[in-house]
Amino acid sequence: MEKTAADFAHIPGWGIDADPKNEPTYPNRHRTGQEHDGYTWQRPTQQVPDHEVLHSIERPNLSAVVGNAPAPTGLSGMIRRFAFKFSENEYLHWLPLLAADKINVVEGIIEDISKGTVPNIWAEKGYNAQWKHDLSGMLVKIATAAAVTAGLVYLALPKNGRSHKASATGKYKSASKPRMVSL
Repeated sequence: MEKTAADFAHIPGWGIDADPKNEPTYPNRHRTGQEHDGYTWQRPTQQVPDHEVLHSIERPNLSAVVGNAPAPTGLSGMIRRFAFKFSENEYLHWLPLLAADKINVVEGIIEDISKGTVPNIWAEKGYNAQWKHDLSGMLVKIATAAAVTAGLVYLALPKNGRSHKASATGKYKSASKPRMVSL
C-alpha cells in the first residue's frame, strides 16, 4: 500500500517545501556544494590560540573563536587530555571530564592555600543561602557527610582498634580453636 502526497493533503502545511520554485530561501541561498563539508556560510577569521585548546575529535579543526579560558593544567588537565582522545558518544569522554572537574576544584583550593589565601568554602558553595532557604536539605547533607566520614574513620582504624573491648583484653578466646571440655 503506497502512500502518495494526496493521502496527506488534508494536513495543513503538508508538502509546503515540495515545489523547488517555492522554497523560501531560494533567492538568498546560493548552493556551492560545501553543504556536505559542513560550511554553508562565510567562515570568520580564525582566532590564533595562545595556549592549548582541547576540542572534539569529531571536528577537523578549531572553531573560529576559542575564547580565553585557561589551558588545562595539573592532574585535571591530564585527565581532560585523555578524555578528548575519545568520541563524544563514549563514556570514556564524559566520565573523565566529570572527574577532572572535581579534581580541578581540589587543585584550586590547594593553589589558593599555597598563595596564602584561605578559601571560604562555606560561602563559595552557597551554604548560607541553603541554610536559610532549605534547612532540611542542608541537615541531610550534613548528616550524610558525617556518616561517610565516620565510616571512613572506622575503616581506617586498625582492626584490633575497632574490635570489641572484651576481645581486645583477651577475656574471650578465639573461636577458631575448639576447646576440649572434660566431664
